[in-house]
Amino acid sequence: MAQPLMPKATAVWLVDNTALTFDQIADYCGLHNLEVQAIADGEVAPGMQGLDPTANGQLNRDEIVRCEADVTARMEMAKPSVPMPKVRQKGARYTPISKRQDRPDAISWLLRSYPELSDAQISRLIGTTKPTINAVRDKTHRNSANIKPQSPIYLGLCVAADLEKMIAIARTRAGTTHTPAQPLPPITASEPEEEPAILPSQPKESVSTEPTAEDVFGAATAPKQKEDEQASSSDVFGTAPAVPAEEKPAEESAVENPPAEEKPDEESTAENASAENKPTEDNSAGATD
Repeated sequence: MAQPLMPKATAVWLVDNTALTFDQIADYCGLHNLEVQAIADGEVAPGMQGLDPTANGQLNRDEIVRCEADVTARMEMAKPSVPMPKVRQKGARYTPISKRQDRPDAISWLLRSYPELSDAQISRLIGTTKPTINAVRDKTHRNSANIKPQSPIYLGLCVAADLEKMIAIARTRAGTTHTPAQPLPPITASEPEEEPAILPSQPKESVSTEPTAEDVFGAATAPKQKEDEQASSSDVFGTAPAVPAEEKPAEESAVENPPAEEKPDEESTAENASAENKPTEDNSAGATD
């Protein structure tokens, strides 16, 4: 039985404006009788505004009066006076233009994995034609060199439930239990990953620094000397070359070997003294003459 629009709001209006029982209202609105009783007590949907089903053509006033007189009677939906839209007849499935180029890949996958499917089932499932299916099967398609079998579920050409239904019907007609070469892929709803926002690259500020003496000439490395050692003359001036004794000058030899000091003898002193006294004697003799 069809249910009215907004069943709780309709139940609120029927509770407030009619003498129908909770069972009759629950049966018409598709609710439980305890829920209708809670609506009447104000425990469920408090403050909800009721919807009149007679105003929108879902229920006739005569039907309400009939059910109020008979507790066992049940209300029925009124026939709509407005013409209802016709149900669309089943036909070829519409395929978006952006996905039509993927249909040969899906056809090849279905022919390889489920050969029991008929051409009518494949065309109804994917939205293609029988000549295209025959061209893919016979490899006479204009793009047969580039056809790669892919699942129509991955390509978005059909839903897994529709594919399983078609396979079940085909196996029932054929009376076989064919195991597909590839199992049906699981349907997982994956959220698209958010790509990080690319910020515009900012130019780096160049820091100008003045060159120092170390940058130009390099760091000076002083020779390390031990604390205990002292610099000698040989370290500063170098070692003097050795000169042979024959080539040494006389002065150096004299300096190196000074002559021994000669002590004056008593005889020599006496002679010197007599020599000094002689001229004085001669001078004195001349003076007398």
